[in-house]
Amino acid sequence: MYRRRDTHRERLVAEIAAELRRYSVDAQHIGHGFAGLHGLNATDLQALIAVMDAERFGQPITPGGLGEQLNLSSGSVTALIDRLERGGHIRRDRDTADRRKVFLRYAERGAALAMDFFRPLGRRTDEVMADFSDDELAVVHRFLSAMTTSMGEHRDAVRRAARDEPARRANG
Repeated sequence: MYRRRDTHRERLVAEIAAELRRYSVDAQHIGHGFAGLHGLNATDLQALIAVMDAERFGQPITPGGLGEQLNLSSGSVTALIDRLERGGHIRRDRDTADRRKVFLRYAERGAALAMDFFRPLGRRTDEVMADFSDDELAVVHRFLSAMTTSMGEHRDAVRRAARDEPARRANG
């Protein structure tokens, strides 16, 4: 570990961090299992999650937004969207107000595949959450939201460092 854990709080923090790592690894395995069953790769899966989350928040994602979120070039995003659309996972919808704008949405087939695969996990999740009071769930939600924000900030810093590294090396 990167630091000592002498107090109860320090040990509890370490255990929470370890549980988050284990959860993340298991979630990746489950996601890869879904991807493997449906001929998808890791980027495809990330794209599907981005489309699903955008729809869940009522703000459909554009191809450009997807590229930003996944850190992909426009050409790579186009190939990704084409592949997912051919597979029946997503569809392109034109904005009714501005026909030049395209939104990405889950296609019915893709949504059905995801629901069938993830329904048992949803039931397990519901069972776990049933053991927590509303107040406890509110604390867990606040904690996970803060952790997600922190992780996203770190991801962005790593991306910036990777993008800036070639210039640093060239300037030596």
